[in-house]
Amino acid sequence: MIEIRNLTKRFAQHTAVDDLSFRIQQGEVLGFLGPNGAGKSTTMKMLTGFLAPTSGTASILGFDIQKDTLKAQQQIGYLPEGAPCYGDMRVRGFLEFIAEVRGFRGAERKRRVEQAVAQVELEKVLDQSIETLSKGFKRRVGLAQAILHDPRVLILDEPTDGLDPNQKHQVRKLISSIAADKIVIISTHILEEVTAICSRAVVIGSGKLLADGTPLELEARSRYHQAVTLVGEGLDESALSALNGVAGIERNEREHSLTVLAQPGAVIYPQVGELIASRGWAVSELNVERGRLDEVFRTLTRGEVV
Repeated sequence: MIEIRNLTKRFAQHTAVDDLSFRIQQGEVLGFLGPNGAGKSTTMKMLTGFLAPTSGTASILGFDIQKDTLKAQQQIGYLPEGAPCYGDMRVRGFLEFIAEVRGFRGAERKRRVEQAVAQVELEKVLDQSIETLSKGFKRRVGLAQAILHDPRVLILDEPTDGLDPNQKHQVRKLISSIAADKIVIISTHILEEVTAICSRAVVIGSGKLLADGTPLELEARSRYHQAVTLVGEGLDESALSALNGVAGIERNEREHSLTVLAQPGAVIYPQVGELIASRGWAVSELNVERGRLDEVFRTLTRGEVV
């Protein structure tokens, strides 16, 4: 378990992290969300022991990050923002160096490096210097060094930043495949990443905890939760608006669609379906929304109540 208690970090007059508290259990993939400047990277630096908190504590699998720093760090694989590496080193040499720092020698060092390289598909750039790599490959080198010692905790700051869609899918698949016996924290501004791989999400703003729940729980706080979107011609807005449980209608002229918003707690899909059938409308698409995480995120981080 990771436990964060009243964690606070001040820089002169600026409070970057403000009395933050939450726990993360084994097997959880936590999406750590917030706008730029919210305190995400500062929190991660305190969790990994790279930055001392002004007050409060954090423990990694029972090891206090300030009192038992080395033992706590031995449990962690960390991909920092920007994936900093030694640019003049070749990929193979860099990963072998990291393996030695982690205490691996000989055949075990070779095995660990080969396994990490295969997991993130770095074979074709092993003999290139890191400074010559694309942003995406540099990110993958950073991810490889984070996982090569098979840590029990993975802390990843923007792990798919700079990757193309295929590489993003690969990294997400990798994270999902190794997450069952680990704790994974992913700081990201890509909300699709949260719905794709995270079992839980924490949203912070101005260093404070704003929301904590599963992606489905957060989506349920959206005004689009249980909304029904119709695509077709000749749709009657007034008839849809008159249905029980309907809170309003939004029209998208470009897509020839209507989104029928549900009142909190209402399920309106059956009534909408019956109305379509009774009116004989030619509807080409009919979708029920779980909610929109981006809308919840914007509302929370603007300081509005969801």
